Amino acid sequence: MKFIKLDLLTLLIGLFLLSSCKDANTIGFELDPSLAIKGVLNSSVAVKSVTIKDDETSTVSQGRQPLGYINGDPIFGNTEANLAFAVSLPSNGYSFGTNPIIDSAVLVLPYSRITDAVTAKIVNEFYGDTATSVYSFRVHQLKDDISLQNNFQTNREFAVETPVIGTFTAKIMPNTNVKVTDIVVGKPDSIRTIVPEIRIKLDNTFIQTRILSLDSVTRAKNSRFGAAFKGLRISVDKATSTGKGGIILLDFAGSNANLQLYYKKNITNSVSKDTVGVSFPISISSGPIAANIKHDYTGTPVQTQLSAPNPATPYNVTYLQGLSGLRNKISFPDLTAFVNSVKAGNTASRIIINRAELVVNVANGTDVLPYTPARKLILYRNDIAGNRLNLIDYSTPTNNTNPKYVGADRAINGFYDVSKKRYLFVLTSYLQNLIDGDTEDFGTFLSVSSFDATTLTPSILTAGRSVINTTNPSSGNSAIKLNIYYTKVN
Repeated sequence: MKFIKLDLLTLLIGLFLLSSCKDANTIGFELDPSLAIKGVLNSSVAVKSVTIKDDETSTVSQGRQPLGYINGDPIFGNTEANLAFAVSLPSNGYSFGTNPIIDSAVLVLPYSRITDAVTAKIVNEFYGDTATSVYSFRVHQLKDDISLQNNFQTNREFAVETPVIGTFTAKIMPNTNVKVTDIVVGKPDSIRTIVPEIRIKLDNTFIQTRILSLDSVTRAKNSRFGAAFKGLRISVDKATSTGKGGIILLDFAGSNANLQLYYKKNITNSVSKDTVGVSFPISISSGPIAANIKHDYTGTPVQTQLSAPNPATPYNVTYLQGLSGLRNKISFPDLTAFVNSVKAGNTASRIIINRAELVVNVANGTDVLPYTPARKLILYRNDIAGNRLNLIDYSTPTNNTNPKYVGADRAINGFYDVSKKRYLFVLTSYLQNLIDGDTEDFGTFLSVSSFDATTLTPSILTAGRSVINTTNPSSGNSAIKLNIYYTKVN
């Protein structure tokens, strides 16, 4: 009975309190207006942006690799991407049987395909012109065994033997499936449709001599095969390539890239007994794959800025480019003056940053096909040793070690907003640390990033580039700016 009375008493008190409130929205304490926290927006802190060359980087172990040639970009000049790679045995000790004779050999290089997080569609990664440009590639044998190499920087060129053992001249159609003929032992050949890829027929004599004629000792293991076969290089033939060109990313993460051989074995009295097909893998799991990337800015606005990065009158635009091309060094020269003006001589007061946004606007008229703005940028900083680090806002917390993690806002950072023609970064905690002196600015940088694989190292996973407004914007343009929403606490 005692508990029933208490329950009734609680219910009556609750009903009394609720009935006394005329508006549910007024439940709670009424704050003194003088104590309310008010945020102030400041967009006048200058942002300085300077175009600099990005660093060379290692390309080995990358599941996607660039190939192609951008010809005569009026702003960024020419870009070239070539590939060198190892070719592996189908299995240790693989046997071609008795008296094998090559029928055909095809180098198969599938286009990389990713899922677009916005549209959920599977797309091929291509930057440039597919409508009119014709792409020409040549295949050579490497002079040295690539599997024994340890330098795979983007500026490394791999020496090759002189003979051309395969050529490709055609348009690149990244969204058009390919029909191929499969040889089926003892049955009619079959035709099947496969995802887009580059297929290059190689010289039969070369394959017969350098693969089928190898003895069993050489074919016993990959290290011996690599020493004999060396590997292959596919490079751009600029003399026969036409149009504005472009860069395609190829997929070496799986098992679809390979050297396909079709040969006849057990031949007696010129009568073919069997026709066999076999694939020699080209994959990051079986051997090195490396890209050689070249940028030629001769006679371009980019070259002007690289030659004179700090002119008396700041440039109206700066340049960003993937494939280890160009990045921007960002600084905030007026940040100290902003802090002093807000404190107004009161050294005891503190500035609380409620939110800080770096707004990076693309220059008008530079988002025209085929050279559309990069789909994503990344913002990062250097430490005292020059190592690249995430801003504290983007450093994913481990066991609650980073209370300043930007959280859900991280999802918007750096993706190109087509409607507003800009990129947006939230850097609230980083700016707060700069103001408080907890972090020293050893360099803050903008770089082009892959759409789906954000890394701090220079990206070779996209050829995208962007032209962004900086200071003194021309009519109709918005300059790069820093929005600071802050509160002064005395």
